[in-house]
Amino acid sequence: MQLTIRRQFTVIEDKTEDFGQVAADPLRKVAVVAVVANPHAGQYVRDLKPMIEASVELGQLMAKRALAAMGDAEVQSYGKAGLVGLAGEQEHGNALLTTAFAEPFRAAIGGGKAWISSMTKVAAPGTPIDIPMNHKDDVYVRSHYDGMTLALADTPLPDEIAVIFCVASRGRLNARVGGLTHEEVMARTRQS
Repeated sequence: MQLTIRRQFTVIEDKTEDFGQVAADPLRKVAVVAVVANPHAGQYVRDLKPMIEASVELGQLMAKRALAAMGDAEVQSYGKAGLVGLAGEQEHGNALLTTAFAEPFRAAIGGGKAWISSMTKVAAPGTPIDIPMNHKDDVYVRSHYDGMTLALADTPLPDEIAVIFCVASRGRLNARVGGLTHEEVMARTRQS
């Protein structure tokens, strides 16, 4: 199966201040979106394996776009999501977000040992979605529990799926609830 990409979006957010506190290290969040034609719109298909297999190439393309948008910033956290148009079912979005899709991101950013938080839903065009994010190598790094909210005008149309992947350069600004730190995870990784 070959997926047809109809539109692509890249959203970049740079945050340097939160609640009056200026960060020495700004937070960059990037969302890359590929809007694809849903090959199963309007029908129930039992075997979604061809969609899963086709998602590998999509993941490779989107990983390149995400890294380009990050520039010199290190990727420390990530998350993924899918918005399925009203003629599709939620499982169509999930089929495009499996490990097969995510592995190109892990390879591109290095590491990526932690599971990737995700969210999918069937939605009308312009419906907001919250993409949950967590640390790329350890889900217990509390400072990196974060997310991005996107609302894409005219997307998804009923026969489309918006596939979304988000990355961030650090944890939340002013994070101070304790727990494992990014630095501790990286030191542990270097020792093993």
